[in-house]
This record gives sequence, C-alpha cells and structure tokens, in this order.
Amino acid sequence: MNDTMVTLVGNAATAVEHRQTTAGVTVARFRLAATSRRWDKAQERWTDGETSFYTVRSWRGLADNVAASVAVGEPLVVQGRLRLREGEQPPERGGQRWFSAEVDAVAIGHDLSRGTAAFRRVVRAARAAADFVPETQRRTDGPGQEQDPAQQPPHARSLGTPVESDAGGGRTTVPVGEERSSGGGDSPKKVSVP
Repeated sequence: MNDTMVTLVGNAATAVEHRQTTAGVTVARFRLAATSRRWDKAQERWTDGETSFYTVRSWRGLADNVAASVAVGEPLVVQGRLRLREGEQPPERGGQRWFSAEVDAVAIGHDLSRGTAAFRRVVRAARAAADFVPETQRRTDGPGQEQDPAQQPPHARSLGTPVESDAGGGRTTVPVGEERSSGGGDSPKKVSVP
C-alpha cells in the first residue's frame, strides 16, 4: 500500500469517544495535540511552537484498550496512517472550506519519556473461552501430569526461568518445577523459583 505512516508524540486533548458501528465494530476517537518545541537563542530557553491537532481513530481491540487506558492530558505516542480530509461548510454556516488531519491508529501507547505505565494484558472473552479446557476433559500422560503444555490454557502453562550458566557458558531455560541434570554424573536438581 502507498499509505503515509506517521508517528505522533503529543497529549490527549479530548476524552475518548468509544462506540460501536452499526456493523458491530468498536471504534474509539479522540483528539491529539502535538506542540513543537524550539530552542530560542535570543532568550536562551525552549519555547513552544504552534500546536497541531489530529483526530485519532482506532478500531476493534485497540479501540477497547484505548478507551480503558487513555485520559485527557496524558502524553501519548501514536503510530498510524495519515488521512487528510477537506470539505466545505453549508452556505448557512458561512460556506468556508475546512481541512482535517486524521490518523487511523495502528499502535497507541503512553510516552514513557514523560512518566511510567504498567502494562496489563487483556484476554478477550472469545479467546479465553476457546483456550479453556475443563479439568475433567484434560488428557494426561500419567498420574498428575498434563499431556502437552501447548495444549493447556495460557493461565495453566508454566513459564521457564533462566538458571545458572552451564560449564560451556550457555544459559538454559527449565520450566518451573521440572528437573534437569547438572551433568558430570550428579543427580538431577530441582529448580525452584520464589
């Protein structure tokens, strides 16, 4: 595609409008204010340039996450496709031409150069239901062992944790609670993570 991709850094200027289209697709819309800053040699300080306003639209899952995460005044980084629109007001409103810069967002996040944020992964209801397998329907390879970690729901999978370097200098990852041999004829050691 020949879309113009842009990355904007600014602040949320309006509250997020979160709605659903007639086709059932969620969309979120807000205005982003981006102000350039320049070094003024005469005054020997930073000064604000002109502020540009952009309408940012996001769709589907991103729209839901934006509505739950963004508030007025928060510093944001927005990446997406730039769309320039123009039109004309009706004669009863003056008949003036207008221009609008809009961004169809691909990614939106908080600007971490100006603060901190805590990420929380969202599990969609449809995916969570598809991934969940009731305890009574799980197959096992033996008493008390699951068949295959890839077949388990995400919340039941154990994550690996790095262990101390082997003699060759490489690092190994061992799922929590499993055993690994340390080599050299020693008995297997249990790896535990606090």
